[in-house]
Amino acid sequence: MGGIIWPEGKSFAFTVFDDTDSAVPGNYERVYALLRDNGLRTTKSVWPLKGKGIPVNGGATCEDPEYLAHMLELQTEGFEIGFHGTTYHSMKRPEIERGLDRFRDLFGSYPKTMANHTGLAENMYWGAARLTGAQKLVYNILMSGRNPHRSFGHCEGSDYFWGDLCRDRIVYVRNFVTSHINTLKSFPQITYHDPARPYVRQWFSSSEGSNVKSFVQTISEKNQDCLEEEGGACIMYAHFAFNFEDPHGQVCPRFQHLIRRLAKKNGWFVPVGTLLDYIRQQQGDHILTDFERSRLERNWLLHKICVGGTT
Repeated sequence: MGGIIWPEGKSFAFTVFDDTDSAVPGNYERVYALLRDNGLRTTKSVWPLKGKGIPVNGGATCEDPEYLAHMLELQTEGFEIGFHGTTYHSMKRPEIERGLDRFRDLFGSYPKTMANHTGLAENMYWGAARLTGAQKLVYNILMSGRNPHRSFGHCEGSDYFWGDLCRDRIVYVRNFVTSHINTLKSFPQITYHDPARPYVRQWFSSSEGSNVKSFVQTISEKNQDCLEEEGGACIMYAHFAFNFEDPHGQVCPRFQHLIRRLAKKNGWFVPVGTLLDYIRQQQGDHILTDFERSRLERNWLLHKICVGGTT
């Protein structure tokens, strides 16, 4: 799609951005072993700092020695480490800057990729701030009483403002979602800059897979074959700690089957940042137009109405 010629003679591209929500030592590692053993390299997000408040969908942080050791091992094995905010609850600017510096010290550079974490006051252009005009009005009606959180990461003057840090230190931030496996077909400009949201350097889109049920539905045999035939690119959005392993540590058999099947195809299986860099090299940097923004927002709202899915 979009004139992309994949490297090494590959037919399509596939990767995953895994939010770290609920991930603790013992409930996600076998998923990564399965990916590794089948030649897939994806992106695992982290929280650099341990929080002191009530978690919003909490989990382990990089201050947990066992968890950190596994993150460093994953990085050595070729997985990308991404950013999911400073910790599992809202933080103000000084702590956010400390968290970014801690990430750099641990992993050798500032994060290339990021996804907002639900409910954080410092989220970048999240909730209703993802939308404009009539789309924002529809979203507020849909979410009335169910999404009280506002995002202030992009609001100058707020204690939670860190937009300049995000712009200067992070390249790609996740935004809109599709139910289709071929993210690139749903969003031909899969990465772009939006002048209306200047504190994010590049946005990227993804395909629905926030839990094991939706993930295996999106990467079904039929959909895998379609992705291959179309020569497309899939960036799955996931929470691998959301029941991809059962309480006994057994990885979902259906997920195992589909990953092994996918791995036998002629796919380019690289982390999110690597894939997005390559697509930008092929397509060039894209500046979102008002028409394109409206279409993206409408399509995402339709996805939420029909499918539900991620926030």
